[in-house]
Amino acid sequence: MTIDELKAEALRLNPEDRAELASELLVSLDDLSESEIEKLWLEEAVRRDAELDSDAARSIPADEVFAAARARLR
Repeated sequence: MTIDELKAEALRLNPEDRAELASELLVSLDDLSESEIEKLWLEEAVRRDAELDSDAARSIPADEVFAAARARLR
């Protein structure tokens, strides 16, 4: 099973089960060393950069992001 298939399956769970799964996954990260965490962040940054380069994702200017966030808080 690929990560995408696993994500699709997880998203089919009801909200309570998704929350429980998310909680367990987050707790499992507590056991990682600082170097493992740094490696994961670096891999994520490289993945996101590749998405931007391939136009699979688009960047949003920070002022737009903050304006949208402020609007949601109102």
